[in-house]
Amino acid sequence: MRWAAFAIGFLATAAAAPDDAPPTRASAVPIPPGQIEAAVGALDGIVADVMQRTGIPGIAVAVVHDGKPVLLKGYGLREAGKPETVDPDTVFQLASVSKSVGATVVAHEVSDGKLAWDTPVATILPWFALADPAVTPMLTLADLYAHRSGLPDHAGDDLEDLGYDRRAIMERLRLLPLNPFRISYAYTNFGLTSAAEAVATAAGTDWATLSETALYRPLGMTRTSSRFADYLGQPDRAVPHMRTNGEWKSGVQRQPDAQSPAGGVSSTARDMAAWMAMVLANGAVDGKEQIAPAALDAALRPQAVNGPPATPADRTGFYGLGFNVGVSSSGRVTFGHSGAFYLGGATNFLLIPSADVGITVLTNAQPIGAAEAITATFGDLVQLGHPTRDWLAAFEARFAPLFDPMGHLAGATPPADPAPAGDLGAYAGTYDNPFFGPIQVAVQGDGLILTAGPELRSYPLAHWSGASFTMTPGGENAPAGTVSEVRFTGPAAKRTAVTVEFWDENGLGSFTRR
Repeated sequence: MRWAAFAIGFLATAAAAPDDAPPTRASAVPIPPGQIEAAVGALDGIVADVMQRTGIPGIAVAVVHDGKPVLLKGYGLREAGKPETVDPDTVFQLASVSKSVGATVVAHEVSDGKLAWDTPVATILPWFALADPAVTPMLTLADLYAHRSGLPDHAGDDLEDLGYDRRAIMERLRLLPLNPFRISYAYTNFGLTSAAEAVATAAGTDWATLSETALYRPLGMTRTSSRFADYLGQPDRAVPHMRTNGEWKSGVQRQPDAQSPAGGVSSTARDMAAWMAMVLANGAVDGKEQIAPAALDAALRPQAVNGPPATPADRTGFYGLGFNVGVSSSGRVTFGHSGAFYLGGATNFLLIPSADVGITVLTNAQPIGAAEAITATFGDLVQLGHPTRDWLAAFEARFAPLFDPMGHLAGATPPADPAPAGDLGAYAGTYDNPFFGPIQVAVQGDGLILTAGPELRSYPLAHWSGASFTMTPGGENAPAGTVSEVRFTGPAAKRTAVTVEFWDENGLGSFTRR
């Protein structure tokens, strides 16, 4: 399960292209007068349709055009079953939209001359390294923000699920196998977070404080923060919801501080409108430069291919530095990003610079494609005057596989006549692993329990057959129904090693008895 990776992006440049504009800026589909206003006017109906079809408790929407908000609105409830409603100042967790917001923090530091996008991370964080000693000194901030470092997909997320903090996860990235440097794309929350940590270190502060001083305060984003505690302290706060048997329920709260630059921002529709207006104005706020255009432009340029075409007729998707970059069916460049927490929360924004239009959609429910459906439908109306398809149905189908349980034993029927486990005491002990740290296996009643991570999180083990057991991992990256095999090896009198399937994605899931 890789929720934050599901980033749907959109971009363009300047207003309607004049006859002498370069061909790369031209669109064959003009936007007639009144069409953008009509798209804004249709949003109440679009949101109502999505909420009726999905049952999502609460949504907030912001639209900016010609440098100002033209719609700031909340729909539905902050928490299902309670009367408090969503408004433009309700605070939502942004999830991976944090990457785009954070990229503009880095762009601010670049424009101030404190560093450059091509500054090597190791020159700021000499303790940070990747597995290949040749790659480490070349690795730049841009490499990590473009997800082209060679780190495997979602490197370090499994450590976060176990309770490791940011520094501990960053230090362990050096143990992961690498793909080819700068020619491989793999979405990594903690790779990007490492770049942001370097930027904050160069500024002599922490990331959350730097974000406040460089971006949030200057833009008047008074309810935006990169600290989880600030989100929890907001009285007007959207509560995350998960869907169980077709019903949206609150109860589990995602705590993303470890990867704050990649997924830990909380904000409102009103604050996001201010941010979108700044990006659309090429880094300016009320006509005054906040971020140098060249520093921001680097983030908005294609840096890596993240959507290879399936056929020669398909458009290619690109990733900039914290932004998705693409071309719409009307021929207009678009920027955007999605954010997704399996534990409850889904967001999306779409910028169409050639029309000077941007929209952000924030929801308090698991990612099922609702936020993307609203922005895509709005984008069609802005550019074409009509929807090109049922976007909700399209995105629901695309998101559905992300809810599939993981593990080769998920949904399997336990053996009718399993081989006996033998003496449970033979399994008990401490097993070491350099990446995940030690785990403890202990006898509990007539079964076993596995304890892992700095917070000593416990996982009961159910016997499957012989020296094979199963556990339910839980957390942000384990969809409901996920089952992990836990297979012990070694003599029956005293087991010497164990492999946990759920933690073995990169071949690092084996533990050896002390």
